[in-house]
Amino acid sequence: MTARKILLATLGIALIATAAEARPRPGGHINGRRFDANKTFGLGLELGAPTGVTGKYFLSNDRALDFGVGALYSYYDRNGLHLYGDYLFHPVSLFSTEDFELPLYIGLGARIWSFDNQRGDGVVDSAFAFGFRVPIGIAFDFNNVPLDVFVQVVPTLDLFSGYAAHSVYIDVDASFGVRYWFN
Repeated sequence: MTARKILLATLGIALIATAAEARPRPGGHINGRRFDANKTFGLGLELGAPTGVTGKYFLSNDRALDFGVGALYSYYDRNGLHLYGDYLFHPVSLFSTEDFELPLYIGLGARIWSFDNQRGDGVVDSAFAFGFRVPIGIAFDFNNVPLDVFVQVVPTLDLFSGYAAHSVYIDVDASFGVRYWFN
């Protein structure tokens, strides 16, 4: 079963399940206002760079820790494990209704990426990268079901070890995903 099918099945099950009680937000529903989280901890699936499991934990109304464990497969012939953690700030809700909020977020974080690199001559090199991340995204944060759906781009500065082509590399990853919120 592909990651895409798993993501769609998870979303379908969550939408079919009994709807959670709507959780009001302190500021009402005004577009362009400060975002106030009404959830605490969520886990889900992420597709893109990387593909894997993602989580988010709100520390306050607009600050959160975001983390993930995944893999980058066939990414420029590099296959391997990808771990990341970010500190996120949600400065504004771009759109607000009774059913959902659309917060913008930006953050700063780090990633560790251990991978095998398939060279053109058939040789496989093992390599390691440490990167600085700047995630920028939006989240469709639903009030009536315990879900959010996010889309993000993540400029990254990677420092490589064991990789002959570059020792420093600037990259832009992109991903989308869905999280189920436990509280």
